[in-house]
Amino acid sequence: MRKTITTGVRNNDKGLNGIADAVQLMAIRATPRVGDEYDKDVALAIRYAVDNGAKVINMSFAKYYSPEQKWVEDANRYAEQKDVLLVKGAGNDGADLDSAEMYPTARYIKGNNKAKNVITVGASGYDKENLIASFSNYGKEMVDVFAPGFNIYSTIPCEGGNNYEFESGTSMASPVVAGLAAVLRSYYPKLSAGQVKHIIESSVSKIDFLVVKPGKQKTNVAMTDLCHSGGIVNAYNALLLAEEINSGK
Repeated sequence: MRKTITTGVRNNDKGLNGIADAVQLMAIRATPRVGDEYDKDVALAIRYAVDNGAKVINMSFAKYYSPEQKWVEDANRYAEQKDVLLVKGAGNDGADLDSAEMYPTARYIKGNNKAKNVITVGASGYDKENLIASFSNYGKEMVDVFAPGFNIYSTIPCEGGNNYEFESGTSMASPVVAGLAAVLRSYYPKLSAGQVKHIIESSVSKIDFLVVKPGKQKTNVAMTDLCHSGGIVNAYNALLLAEEINSGK
C-alpha cells in the first residue's frame, strides 16, 4: 500500500497530483505482507536502491525491535558514502523517540551520533486545533520535521481494479518529504544529500504557538519539543533556499 500511495498515477484528473511528477521511481519490496520487516531485507533493499541509482529513498515502515540493527546501520552508512538521502516515517504510536527506540533509526549504535543523510518525519494534521496528528511519534532530537500525514487521499491496491481512499500515518507523511527532496535534487543536482536535508529542515514553516502533544496525555507543548526543526515542511521555502545555496549567495 505504501508504494501505491507514493507512486499513484499523476495528472490523470483523478485522486490527487503528487509532488514530483517528473522523477523516475524504483519500487522495492522490503517488508512482508504481514508482520515486521526483516533487518536483512531492509539493509539489502537500501543497498540495491543505492547501487541502482537512487538519490532519495523513502522508508515508510517502522518497528520497535531490530535484532540485526548493525546490518541496517551499515547500509545507511553505505548510502551516506554514495550521497543518497534516506527519508523515514517516525511511526504511529504517539511515542517520544528521544526515549523510545524505533527502527530503522538515524541514531548510531555506538555514541550519540546521528546519520547525516536521514530525515525522520512526523505526521501533521489539517487545522490549527489538530495541527499534529494524535498518533504521530515525535522527538525533540530524533524527529526532524513534520509533514501532512492525516487523511491523505491517494491510490490503494484492491481486487479487480484500482481505487482511492483516505489514509493516515507517518507512512503518508514520509513520501511528502521524499517527494520534496526529489524535486530539490532534480532541479539542483549539485546539492549533496546533506545539503538537501539542511534545506528541508531550515525552510520549514515555524509554529510559534502551542500544539497538542501526541499520545494519551493531551498537553500543550511548543513545536520545538516535538521535532528538531520546530516546524512543518514548506516546499516553496525549500526551493527558495535551495536556489540561494546553489547560486552561492
